[in-house]
Amino acid sequence: MKKVYRILLILHIFVGIRAIAGGIAAITNPENPLGMPSESLENAPFDSFLIPGIILFTVIGLGNILSAVTFRYKLIIQGYISSVFTWAIVIWIIVQCWMLQDIVFLHVLYLIIGLFGAILSMIILFEKNLFPANLGRYIFKKIF
Repeated sequence: MKKVYRILLILHIFVGIRAIAGGIAAITNPENPLGMPSESLENAPFDSFLIPGIILFTVIGLGNILSAVTFRYKLIIQGYISSVFTWAIVIWIIVQCWMLQDIVFLHVLYLIIGLFGAILSMIILFEKNLFPANLGRYIFKKIF
């Protein structure tokens, strides 16, 4: 189980730092962050990358750093927090691909990271017998 905790800690730090950097780039230069022209948002409800940058910075960036902190201090809620923010990565990537009408390697990479993190978070919930894992175990025992 130590490996699961370490891997999630590293994933949350990696994603958090990268999201904070991307969010800052989008906030400081909303028309062309990191070379991405705002014309690519023609299918999105935004005219610039300012709002997506704020969401990226706060939810994905700071959220993953918060999750890493829960692992560092071994808080009881770490499985829940990790699950929330790994699923946030998955949702972020899916919505981003839909809005940009494009899929690139980084989208696939972060989708895999998010799904992998979600699976590891679920393992923690099962290990600690927390909801929804405890409910699943209860139902499984009743059926089988």
